[in-house]
This record gives sequence, C-alpha cells and structure tokens, in this order.
Amino acid sequence: MLKRALLGLVALIALLVVVLAVNTWRQGSRQLDVPAVQGLVVDEGAVAASLAVAIRARTISSLDDPSLNADQFKLLHEHLQVRYPKLHATLQREVIGGLSLLYTWRGSDAAAPGIALMAHQDVVPVAPGTEDDWQAQPFGGEVMDGFVWGRGSWDDKGNLIAQLEAVEALVAAGFKPQRSIYLVFGADEEVGGERGALQIAKLLQQRGVKLDFVIDEGLLITHGLLKGLTPPAALVGVAEKGYLSMQLQAKATPGHSSMPPPEAGRSAIAQMSRALVKLDQQPMPASIGGIAGEMFDAVAPEMSGFPRVALSNRWLFGPVLRGQLEQAPSTNALLRTTTALTIVNAGNKDNVLPGRAEGVVNFRLLPGSTIESVTEHVRRVIADDGIELKVLPGSSNPSAVASTSSRGYQAITRTIRELFPGTVVAPGLMLGGTDSRHFQALSPNIFKFSPVRAGPEDLSRFHGTNERIALTNLAELVRFYHRLLQQSAGPPSSKSTEGASP
Repeated sequence: MLKRALLGLVALIALLVVVLAVNTWRQGSRQLDVPAVQGLVVDEGAVAASLAVAIRARTISSLDDPSLNADQFKLLHEHLQVRYPKLHATLQREVIGGLSLLYTWRGSDAAAPGIALMAHQDVVPVAPGTEDDWQAQPFGGEVMDGFVWGRGSWDDKGNLIAQLEAVEALVAAGFKPQRSIYLVFGADEEVGGERGALQIAKLLQQRGVKLDFVIDEGLLITHGLLKGLTPPAALVGVAEKGYLSMQLQAKATPGHSSMPPPEAGRSAIAQMSRALVKLDQQPMPASIGGIAGEMFDAVAPEMSGFPRVALSNRWLFGPVLRGQLEQAPSTNALLRTTTALTIVNAGNKDNVLPGRAEGVVNFRLLPGSTIESVTEHVRRVIADDGIELKVLPGSSNPSAVASTSSRGYQAITRTIRELFPGTVVAPGLMLGGTDSRHFQALSPNIFKFSPVRAGPEDLSRFHGTNERIALTNLAELVRFYHRLLQQSAGPPSSKSTEGASP
C-alpha cells in the first residue's frame, strides 16, 4: 500500500515537472524581431557641451514662488536659441506660464493626431551639506571621465537636450513631418507641473489638438536588476501611479500631564498612534497581475533557470513570487497601492496633554485603485469614528493604462530594438509622478520612458549625489528621439532617412 502511494506521488511529481517544462517552453519570446540600425551620426562632444551649459543654469523650481530663479531659466532659454537655430527658425515657440516652453512643428496632415515629446527644465536642489560629496560641482556642468556631471544631467535636461538635438538634425536634413510634433518643456515639474505642463495641456485642448501618443521621462534601460535576466531590459511605462496624501486627526480633552485620563488609550497621541500602526501593519493587498503581470509575461521567456520557470508558471509559484517581490521596496511598489507614514504632529510642551494629534499618510495608487477606494480602506482599517480624515490637495487617481498594441508603443519598441540590439522591451509601471499625467485628455497613449542606461549602482544618483550621464548614452538618447520621430511622424519614405548631427 505504501509502495503504491509512493509510486503515485512520484508519478504526480513527474507529471508536474512535465507540465512546468511544457508550459515554460510554450512561453515563446514576445520581442519584436527587427534588424539593428546605425542611427544618426552624433557629435558626442558637441552634445555634451550643450548639456553642460544647460546644467550650469540653476533652474530650481519653487511651489510657492513662480519667479524663483527666473533669471536662470532665461539663461537656459537663451542657450537653446543659440544652439538650435534651425529648430527655432522652423518651429513655433511659445512661452507658457512665464517660463515653460511649447514648440510646435506643423505636420502636412492637419487631421492626423500629433506626437508630443516631453521633458522638463527644472531640477531639484542639492541636499544641504552634501555638496562636498560630489565628484564634480553639482551645477558646474563638467565633462569628465566620459560623463557629463551635474544636477539635471539625468533628470531631466539630458532628455531635453537630446530631443532638441534630434529635431535640429531632422530640420537640417530636410525632414517634413506628416504628423505635427510638439515639444513640451515644463518649468515646474518637480513641484507638480501646474504652471507649466498643465497650462500647456489646457492650451492644446482649447486648440482642438489630439495626440497619437505622448512620451515623457520615466522608466529606463536597466541591467542587473532582474535575477535570471542577462540582457538589458527597457521598461516602457504604460501607466503612472496615483497620488494621495491623507491627513488623520485625533481629538481629546487637553490638560495637565499630571492628571492623564484614567482610561488607557484615549489621549490624542494614543488614538493617533493606534490608527497609524494599524495602517502600517495592514497594507492594501498585493497582486502579480495587471501591468506587473504583463511585464513578467514579456521578460520571462528571455530569462534563464528557475526565474524563467517560476514566472512562466505563476499559477503555481504565484504566492512564493509575491512573497519574494514584497521584500524589496521597488518590486513591492509594483504589486500594490503603497502606504507610507510621513508626518506626525502633536503637543508643544512636555507637561501638557495635547488636545489634537495629526498624522499624514501618503499612498501611491495602483491602477485599479481610486482615491475613494483607498479612503474606504483607511476607514475600515482604523475602525475609529473619532479619527477625522481629510484628503489633502494635490491628490490624483492613477493614470489610464496605455495600450501595448497601440502605434506609439510599437514605434517605441521598434526604435529600442533597432538602436539597442538585444535589449528586452516590456511594459512597466511608473511609480512616481511626471508632467505627462496632465495630458490624459489629449491622448489615451502616454508612455513614460527614457533611454538612459542604469545599473543598481546608479539608482541612488536620481535626485541624489553625483548625478551624471555617459557621453555615449547621451548620444544614444539623441539617436532614439531622432529615429522615433522618423518612424512615427514622417511619411513612410522618411523611415530610412538618415542625417548628421549639426
């Protein structure tokens, strides 16, 4: 009897192995098979010099003071006009909201939806006290050891300069777009984009503009971040998480600390602490579905070893995978609406019981969640009618999810595969906010992707110390935007047109 049971168990295990192997083998590559192309000939030194000048303009934006550093933004504008004369002679240039720029290159087909390339002029400040930790001056715009160093080299002046270089080269080569091309350069992205990108979007709406697709800063070309995946991975953001900051307030009778309430847990601080602990310990559920599922479907066939087997058979390994992904902040954020306790305020004297305690919790909403559903989650978890909830200004629902079968996604994919041969392309989720969220009424297909190469050691440079971009990678950015516009904005014959960088 025992022997039969063991034989049955062995047979079941063998069958399971066969099923896993067959299912893994059946998950064929989803990568677009296109030949590599040479791309635009780029003068790396000249492009690097242009970016270096842009970095020296200290374009730090302010939420409260729209005129802060206005002189620095104007220095940047002057540089762009001098460096890109053919572009400025051909495209319409408008200054929106005082400092933001909108360039329009009219296409020959007025009825065809246009294309918008976005980047932003402003940068975040350097953290006080960290200036000496930089290998080069943060705003020095130094070209050293094969890199352009400085605040904004990556986020986001590298993209801005690359887009202008690409358009300047297209104009110089006699390119005639069929679709209208819009270059959108906000001046306040780092503080919400309401004076820049939002106003530009409203203006374009008033003019009846429709866009085939939009591409803004976002996910990158990474290497070494996914176990089992040897080639670089280009993750193209097809959606952006929503943003919700919620204030919680607890009230109690204020009094002298020598006579606390006899009933434990009724002070304002105790009530607030209890509510915050509950929210921290009961996050919203995680799921390897939606965009995360699409991403894993695209990369799994390109992986090796157990990671490929596990990702190809999520019906069996799903719980294990989810548990592993939840351990790292970056992958955990792909799976759920995240909860972050960010601010606590209570009391102002050590011998006085405060009458109020406040806390702020920040949520980044996964597509499928809404401000209303998260608010209901908070009410249910804290289960305390004495805690008042208030949604703070600046909150927004997640963006719509762009289609991977759309013309825009296919053009971006083709361009990546042509210029970065062997790179695995997959849809991804943008965890932070970008100016492109203001353009949802203009296009259903908004993509968040920058062809910036980054390894694990580079991620801390984003908004951090020693921000930089390689000269070779900067040239790749120029080629990417040049080729993308050739293929998506021009007539069919222009797809093979090549030019030289001015």
